[in-house]
Amino acid sequence: MSVQTTAGAILAGGRARRFDGRDKSRLVVDGTSIIVRQVQLLQRVTDEVILVGHEPERFADLGLRVVGDRVPGAGALGGIYTALASTTANRVLVIACDMPFLVEPLLRALLAFAESGDGAWVRTGRGPEPLVACYRQSARARIHEAIEAGHLKAADLGLRLTMGELSEQDVSAFGDPDRVLANLNTPEDYARVQ
Repeated sequence: MSVQTTAGAILAGGRARRFDGRDKSRLVVDGTSIIVRQVQLLQRVTDEVILVGHEPERFADLGLRVVGDRVPGAGALGGIYTALASTTANRVLVIACDMPFLVEPLLRALLAFAESGDGAWVRTGRGPEPLVACYRQSARARIHEAIEAGHLKAADLGLRLTMGELSEQDVSAFGDPDRVLANLNTPEDYARVQ
């Protein structure tokens, strides 16, 4: 029987167009940058933490392995694929770099839900949250097939993968879902959490 290992991957390769190109991962919320908060969180729940993004020098201070997109131009889906392809861990927690309020119990629940099938993610009224998810290595080939076919919408992965789901109600056990799942896409989003 193989040993079950876990990795955490922070996707930080976006262009932040709605944020004038500013590095959202370095935004400070409650006295700590989002990326530092996320690294500490993932270190508590996974065996290794990697960062998926271009410009490794931007993240040199974090002491993480930084990997560039294996399929440039494939957006978030390419980031998910890169995370899986960059580790031998059985399960990979994937989170977006602009989510300051993720909590350990939620990530542990995703890891537990991802013990079967292709993984697990959160589903809200907006649909699945592919960047608050845990993917198993079994999903990697089908994710790559989606990229090769030009199907780049990460939220559509449920059409190809068998994903366990945590509902908004499930997330409410860990805090207000609007806060726990908040991401800072715009300067206005950032102003609301200050």
